[in-house]
Amino acid sequence: MFMTNDLLVVVDMQKDFIDGALANKSAQAIVDAVCTRIMHHQGPVYYTLDTHEDNYLQTQEGHHLPIEHCLRGTAGWALDEKIARALKMQNATPFEKNTFGSTALAHAIAKENAARPFTSITLIGVCTDICVISNALLIKACVPNVPVYVNADLCAGVTPESHQTALDAMAACQVVITHE
Repeated sequence: MFMTNDLLVVVDMQKDFIDGALANKSAQAIVDAVCTRIMHHQGPVYYTLDTHEDNYLQTQEGHHLPIEHCLRGTAGWALDEKIARALKMQNATPFEKNTFGSTALAHAIAKENAARPFTSITLIGVCTDICVISNALLIKACVPNVPVYVNADLCAGVTPESHQTALDAMAACQVVITHE
């Protein structure tokens, strides 16, 4: 049993978003701090894996972002090695998703919250302006009375501007934006 029932959700800290097909210097810059946050967390930890199949370029997302990434089983689909070790040490629960937000994650959180209410839920990871915002809003919709936080310093957007725009949008939807 965990000391607290504060949930940490780590979003898509996979190689393709850090140093692979969609490499991002902002994502690279947060890896060590994200590892530290995972390791010091006292409650349950969930994480998402962006997961695409070989037909990615034929999907709607593939038409809008025609860069193959996070194809199941590839090196780019894997978690960053440091992140993977930290998640393993925390016995974190994975959620594969084939789109920006994971309804399976949000429903699992709602189910767990009904059995043992979460005191808070914090999201960290990438990309702030795509998958972090999508998951934060899905979670907020499924457990509207649980405080949902996004740590801005442990997230990275596609650009600094889109990162800030996503933070502002989440704040408008009563997601609390925090900093390290």
